[in-house]
Amino acid sequence: MPQGFRCNCPFTSALDVVGDKWILVIVKQMLIEGKETFKDFTESEEAIATNILSAKLKLLEEVGIISKTKRLDNKKENLYLLTDKGLALAPVLVELAFWSDGNLRDIHPTIVNGESMELLRNNKAAFANELVKKYRGKMVYH
Repeated sequence: MPQGFRCNCPFTSALDVVGDKWILVIVKQMLIEGKETFKDFTESEEAIATNILSAKLKLLEEVGIISKTKRLDNKKENLYLLTDKGLALAPVLVELAFWSDGNLRDIHPTIVNGESMELLRNNKAAFANELVKKYRGKMVYH
């Protein structure tokens, strides 16, 4: 078994990678909010500490969820991009949002509620596919 995995269970192994409270937040920021640089992440409303952000980006790169490259217009700045493995987490994020919408809204009534949530409620798979399509579409510019 590779170092860092507790056992052979696929559920537990997935949680060993994405079960940290910041990992899926970072993936969500990339997929939905278009975050790509270290600065982008530090300016987000989730306010992740820079030392934690550095460690999580490194882990995401090590497991192949993101790749790190240089910006075309600024070779000094790192650019973080979701890989196919990272994009495969889109349905997981959509399911979490769906669960949150249906189960946390009563205790957290200010959770976003609008057109995008209505689309998510009506067709989770289509919503996830659209997120991936939009993300891939913006990749043409990098």
